Amino acid sequence: MDQAQTTQTPSTPPATPGQTDPAQKPLTEEERRQASEQELQRELHQHMGVVVPNFNAVLDGNNLPLTPGQKMRASFRSAIDPYQVGLALFTSLIGQAENSHSSYDPIPGTNPVQYIEEGYKQGWEGYGKRFGAAFTDQFDGTILGNGVFPVLLHQDARYYRMGTGSFKKRFLYSISTTIRCKGDNGKWQPNFSNLLGNMASGGISNLYYPAADRGFELTIEQGFLVTAEGTFGALLIEFYPDISRHFHKKHLLPDLLTPTTASTSQINTQPAAQSNH
Repeated sequence: MDQAQTTQTPSTPPATPGQTDPAQKPLTEEERRQASEQELQRELHQHMGVVVPNFNAVLDGNNLPLTPGQKMRASFRSAIDPYQVGLALFTSLIGQAENSHSSYDPIPGTNPVQYIEEGYKQGWEGYGKRFGAAFTDQFDGTILGNGVFPVLLHQDARYYRMGTGSFKKRFLYSISTTIRCKGDNGKWQPNFSNLLGNMASGGISNLYYPAADRGFELTIEQGFLVTAEGTFGALLIEFYPDISRHFHKKHLLPDLLTPTTASTSQINTQPAAQSNH
């Protein structure tokens, strides 16, 4: 599959991370750090629809690899964004309605057998536990998958938006980023950072979920859940600008047509007025 394309003109192909214009003098380490810091600051102000953060995306395809410290700062900023809090509140509300992570266990020695509810249960306490677990899942997955493992494995956790091409090509490219990413050397490679981060966060969840739900199954379940969320996020980054432009054009269409309609009406009625004289 081709590398991510950008909206740049063909005469100015996107630069590979870490490369500079051959006609220019190579950047010093300090200049590279400053340039990557400027890129990072731009990315940390990217949003979709004002609310949804888009910090982990390269939209122009022209960037330098982040330093270890920059990777950790970027992942932490993403992990504590208010949107993440709102998302955890929402998913916890669904869990509360489904009474997730609750169980009814038999009370030993009772005849007939009586049961006691264990786990998160209902009420504000149950909702608080569900929120804490949901937010911790998101936090761990972001810090590990976008920060710790990319630092250790020298990989770039950011999503490089393609932006052009057929829907099928861009769709397949988006979901492929779950299993492949760019390294700090600018080359595509298996996305071990994402896979290890998701599985590790799933393993950590065994520390705070109810005892009845712990085990290998929980690790796999939570790991796949974080992976699915990441895949959806990649698709959203790739296609949100197209969706936004589509609705923006539909909103502007009546305003653009109004002057034309008015002028056409004047042109059509003018000869009629002259013919009456």
